[in-house]
Amino acid sequence: MNDLAPLLTPEGRALLDEVRDTDPAQELAVATRLRRDHPAELVSAALGQARLRQRAAAKFGEADARRMFFTPNGVEQSTRASVAAYRAGRMKELGVTSVADLCCGIGGDAIALARAGIRVLAVDRDPLTAAAARANTEALGLGGLIEVREADVTEVSTVGYDAVFVDPARRGGRGRIFDPEAYSPPLSWAVATALGAPRAALKIAPGVPHEAIPAEAEAEWISDGGDVKEAVLWFGTEPGLVRATLLPGPRTLRSRGLPDPHVRSVGRYLYEPDGAVIRAHLVAEVADEVGGGLVDETIAYVTADELRPTRYASAYEITDQLPFNVKKLKALLREREVGTLTVKKRGSAVEPEELRRKVKPQGPHAATVFLTRVAGAPTMLIGAPARPAAPADPAS
Repeated sequence: MNDLAPLLTPEGRALLDEVRDTDPAQELAVATRLRRDHPAELVSAALGQARLRQRAAAKFGEADARRMFFTPNGVEQSTRASVAAYRAGRMKELGVTSVADLCCGIGGDAIALARAGIRVLAVDRDPLTAAAARANTEALGLGGLIEVREADVTEVSTVGYDAVFVDPARRGGRGRIFDPEAYSPPLSWAVATALGAPRAALKIAPGVPHEAIPAEAEAEWISDGGDVKEAVLWFGTEPGLVRATLLPGPRTLRSRGLPDPHVRSVGRYLYEPDGAVIRAHLVAEVADEVGGGLVDETIAYVTADELRPTRYASAYEITDQLPFNVKKLKALLREREVGTLTVKKRGSAVEPEELRRKVKPQGPHAATVFLTRVAGAPTMLIGAPARPAAPADPAS
């Protein structure tokens, strides 16, 4: 698919409606039938677009995905709608009324910004991608707030805009790009552009080394439903601040410059910090909240003797601590009649599915096993999600 124009015609739109819910297994039969009345290229394009819309529903929601237009890269690389809406809301809170969205892709962030009432210049140099962004702007009724421009972002003036948003391409012909200077455009160019704007946000990979973060930037790691989605460098906010934001919510944990937590023996409770907290190097803040320490100096599991509420980690009550041994684990699970086994790991080379196959859990009960290191030794911690104690009966 290298041209959206045929799909934007009345015939193309009608065909898209007809194939919208096509089961991939039935595509050949559907295509054969439709080619009797429509050009083969148009039928192929419509079925391809239907597949992309089905994939995009997880990111954009069913209602929007059914109206939008996608490219394969656009579905893969676009921002999840919940994350884009959060970022747009933050822009709004900062007083931003206009944004130059550079490397706009199919327009996911531009749509969220416009829905927040912000005027957007959306720029992308790829003709098909820019066409998709333009079609999406019109399909969602946002043409009055979004101008889509096909151009090289390095040649576009951002003067007059309250803020700049840059989402450099982080995938190439060989897959994911890890070197920020190999982004397109390079991170150094994006930072220079950000420093020249009143405010700016740069979307980068969550695995970016902390030492690569400019001193002028605030760094934010964002997760959605427990999955780390991205990191953002903010300019014109709080230089040097590090934060982790968890969606839905949002719930935001700010750095307080705490020293690394101490290492201690495993207590009754184990806390598993959210991935955004770990990426932001804010495990110490969680440990401070719950009054705990680390099980190992290299492992981001926090342990404590008391159950304390925290919005930034999942708590588990630990019942057993064993040296790593599959036979012992299998015997314990058989004794406890555990049939539903959740396997989590950190600092272990064992794959969860491999362990499940070996222990063959059976029975009516459930348990969670953590494969990790405790004071440097391979260890298994067995337990279950912790539940706060029920309030005391006033009559007792």
